[in-house]
Amino acid sequence: MQPVQTISFSADCDNSAPRGSWQSQLSGAIRDPEALLAAAGLDKRWLSGAEGGHQAFEVRVPQAYLSRIKKGDPNDPLLRQVLPLEHETHAVAGYVTDPLEEADHTPAAGLIHKYAARVLMITSGACAINCRYCFRRHFPYEDHAASRAQWGRTLDYLREDDSLIEAILSGGDPLVSSDARLAWLVGELDAIPHLKRLRLHTRLPVVIPDRVDDAMLEWLSNTRLQKVMVLHINHANEIDDSVMKACERLRGVGVTLLNQSVLLRDVNDDVEVLRALSERLFEAGILPYYLHVLDPVAGAAHFDVPDSEAGALHDRLREQLPGFLLPRLVREVPGERAKTPIQA
Repeated sequence: MQPVQTISFSADCDNSAPRGSWQSQLSGAIRDPEALLAAAGLDKRWLSGAEGGHQAFEVRVPQAYLSRIKKGDPNDPLLRQVLPLEHETHAVAGYVTDPLEEADHTPAAGLIHKYAARVLMITSGACAINCRYCFRRHFPYEDHAASRAQWGRTLDYLREDDSLIEAILSGGDPLVSSDARLAWLVGELDAIPHLKRLRLHTRLPVVIPDRVDDAMLEWLSNTRLQKVMVLHINHANEIDDSVMKACERLRGVGVTLLNQSVLLRDVNDDVEVLRALSERLFEAGILPYYLHVLDPVAGAAHFDVPDSEAGALHDRLREQLPGFLLPRLVREVPGERAKTPIQA
């Protein structure tokens, strides 16, 4: 059994933040399987499996997300995304710790360069929530924690490659970092003349909507770069009124909102669930972008939906949605220069 994957929060997070602030919600997330079961209204027969999964990848669930889970229902689609199970301890052929072979595309600490014209920056090793299917659940974040000096070398890499037009802030979750740190980093990117776009891959506005506060909106407003935020929402039940308001505030400062989902067994592997998700996303001002099949990461095989089934679901979804609400069904294949479409 692997040791617990422990990812510490950024040093910029203020544990003395006011009660109810996004920082206090972040630090107050449930991080114990027994506490999660109690909060979800499940009995202790689930505990042994939950503890086993927790040993492989620790529990982390903020209260704002937990409040949308139907209590007492072990099949709730939001709970299934965060509840560790005994299945996670099973070794399954083909499921590995680095399914996208990202270690082969890291020219500098905290930097992943796989695709033309864009580069991904590991801005934080922490997340607000630990999704059980995460393809980076085994990622060695400790090897990519950058000091200010190391960020200087990373930024030099971007300055020296004028083929780059887009910087992607990812993680972990980049919005776990403090607004002061992010404002500095975005200011440095803004000063690189060949960059045109800033993209953020984040789950925080969904799992802790209070993260979209005045300080965050200020640094987002103070850049010439076109701003794109790719959210990660797998089920319509994740979008409550607080998420709707957070999205409205983001759109108000010129952020284009996209969503990428993962097709997950017993979460959203149903055409009506996927249709409802696309409709709810559009109500929130978010365009569906990608529907990923599961990356074969060790510990997540129980979420897998075979490509043939995924393709058939997508074809049925195409019959029910206008084209602008139909996410592209894709797989990320190591070594390929773009996402690979999946056909029925």
